[in-house]
Amino acid sequence: MRRIIIADNQDLTRAGWIYLVNKSGIDIQIEEAQTKKELISLCGQFPDALVILDYALFDFERIQELIFLQEKYLKTDWIIASDELSEEAVRTLLFNSGKFSVLLKDSPAEDFMSAFKQAMKGERYISSFITNLLLEASKQKQANQPRNILTVTEQEILKEMALGKSTREIAALRHASMHTIMTHRKNIFRKIEVNNVHEATKYAMKAGLIDLAEYYI
Repeated sequence: MRRIIIADNQDLTRAGWIYLVNKSGIDIQIEEAQTKKELISLCGQFPDALVILDYALFDFERIQELIFLQEKYLKTDWIIASDELSEEAVRTLLFNSGKFSVLLKDSPAEDFMSAFKQAMKGERYISSFITNLLLEASKQKQANQPRNILTVTEQEILKEMALGKSTREIAALRHASMHTIMTHRKNIFRKIEVNNVHEATKYAMKAGLIDLAEYYI
């Protein structure tokens, strides 16, 4: 039996979520949290719980607080259901951990049930609306991004690096030597002022060279 923590300070919403999770037919035990303090306490008591949270209704000062909480309780899965998360906040959540599923609070019940069932299996769920939001934002950033920082070749190589391809794999794809790719890599790091692939990946995402929908395939 798994614990489900419903974290929302609106009685009607909590009742709706309780109804839906009970309707799933899965063997669960429900706990309720109406404040951030109660949520943190319940996470401590049940560190492998699934948390269903409206982030906007709790007094988190910034999204990083939620990420810190997830990092403290690594076995906890999260469904973030909110109408007030910015595109940047969604990117931050999804990039930092595979434990966060995200959907709009007014999503159809079918979307919530899909998110619930996937989260119960430890899998991420991103609603189609959120995916489209990220794709459109990436396109906009890409259109507005100055192209004189990196050459077209460097942008392509950075994208492949950010998607997890090794230097050897990129060299094979481009029919180039590893020395050539290593040289491009050094130039990319120097131009965008980063020191490792993790930082370069963050740059690529912010620059719109890749999007989260593509990154998590």
